Amino acid sequence: MEQQLQAWIEALLTLLALPKVGLAGVFLVSLIGATLLPLASEPALLLLVKSSPSLFWPAILVATLGNTLGGTITWWMGYGAERVFEVATHRTPTESRALAWVQRHGPPALLLSWLPVIGDPLCAVAGWLKLRFWPCVGFMAVGKFLRYALITAGVVWLWL
Repeated sequence: MEQQLQAWIEALLTLLALPKVGLAGVFLVSLIGATLLPLASEPALLLLVKSSPSLFWPAILVATLGNTLGGTITWWMGYGAERVFEVATHRTPTESRALAWVQRHGPPALLLSWLPVIGDPLCAVAGWLKLRFWPCVGFMAVGKFLRYALITAGVVWLWL
């Protein structure tokens, strides 16, 4: 798996460092490399400059811009995570009841993960509460399967 990922990254860097898409490629790789995704931008920059030495300064500037923008995105991600943590630690009574309900029922609460509006937060709360992963996945799968089966059967029965 790791070798496949490494081969994919090398192929991507080679493609993006071609002179015809070089600066855009360097910008994109630099931006992504400064986020939480593990991607080194230096190989793309070096390949571009090697293939087009006249792009030395423009490539440096574009890589700097992309990497700086990626860094600001990462900063905002950290800020958002902190804000989410702060909101979660200063819960309203309704939020406290919801957390308590999921904690009391445990993974079976995720049978309701298919519900609009509350389904995804239920999954997030289960992760936040560190409920056991595989039972949660199992209950999510069952709930979602039942939803699809019932909705599909209902549509087929009513309209076909």
